[in-house]
Parts: sequence; C-alpha cells; structure tokens
Amino acid sequence: MAIAALITWLLTAVGGFVMLGVWIARGGRRTSRFSPGLIFGHFALAAAGLVVWIVFLVADAAALAWVALVLLVPVALLGFAMFARWLPAYRARTAVAGGPGATGTQQAPERHFPVAVVAGHGLLAVVTVVLVLLAALATGGA
Repeated sequence: MAIAALITWLLTAVGGFVMLGVWIARGGRRTSRFSPGLIFGHFALAAAGLVVWIVFLVADAAALAWVALVLLVPVALLGFAMFARWLPAYRARTAVAGGPGATGTQQAPERHFPVAVVAGHGLLAVVTVVLVLLAALATGGA
C-alpha cells in the first residue's frame, strides 16, 4: 500500500508539473486568477510531503507516515481552492462568445491547462490521500 501511495503521488506530481509549466509559460501571475503563494504553497507542501513519505519508506518510522498525511491536508485544501478558481477560466475557454481577443479570465494562463491533466491530477491526488491514510493506519503508529 505504501509503495502504491508513492507511485500515485509521483504520478500526481507529474500532472502538477505539467500545469505549473503551462502556468509559467503562459504568463504566470501577470494575468492569473492564482496567486504565486497559492501555486507555490501547494507545490512546496506537496513536495515536502513526498520527501517525508520517501523517508518513511526507507526508515519505516510510523510517525513519518502521519506527518506526510498531515502535510497532505493543506495540499488538498489549496488544490480545491485552485480547482474552484480554475473552473471559471475553463468555462470561459469553452464559451463561444468572446473569441480569441477577449480579455479578463479568457487570458488567464490556467485556461490553457489540459482538462485531462486537471482531472487526472485531482483523481490521483484523492487516491494518494486515501492510500497514504490506509498505509499510515497499517503502520499501527496511530
């Protein structure tokens, strides 16, 4: 279970890197509905949790599994906040009105996120949290 959590966590990170790359390449904070603190806070906490999880796998210290799980809570909350801010940009992208010269949300870099990547990232994130929780419970260090 712990190895499955690592695999899903790494796959989730790949999706996150794709979206971060699109966000930066398309102008980042200049026209985004996402603040850099939101983006990089989510990234930093997820990366820190992943490092703790890897150390847990190597050291087999139950407390580290719980620390990783606790780190995932704000990661998930920030992820939900970004998803809520992404939805209007996605809806504006799919709207017929406005055309290519539209301003505002139409120009937000997050409107260029591939829908499959957003969906996959979210789904894998949920699976990761569940697997981390189950692995932490299995350690008996509750």
